Amino acid sequence: MILELADIRIRPGENAAFEEAIARGLATVIANGVKGYQRHKVNRGIESTERYILQIFWDTLEDHTVGFRQSEAFTQWRAIVGPFFAAPPVVEHFELVTKSA
Repeated sequence: MILELADIRIRPGENAAFEEAIARGLATVIANGVKGYQRHKVNRGIESTERYILQIFWDTLEDHTVGFRQSEAFTQWRAIVGPFFAAPPVVEHFELVTKSA
């Protein structure tokens, strides 16, 4: 399992609209049956309210970097959430090392 971590900064004052858009965008990913998608989480910053952390769990790195990124679902996703970005998201991938029971 691979964790995609996206650090997203949006323009000030657009939280409510962005939160609706990201929910709709993620529903589009799920509805398209994107290969390897497992689940996601979205968190909003407390100290920096225009900062969001998106976590998406994938079966493999390629499911995200190739399968999703080169799909129509990615084009739809970016069209929905992209207009809110203050800067391009910083995206990194992680492997599980250890976890609680």
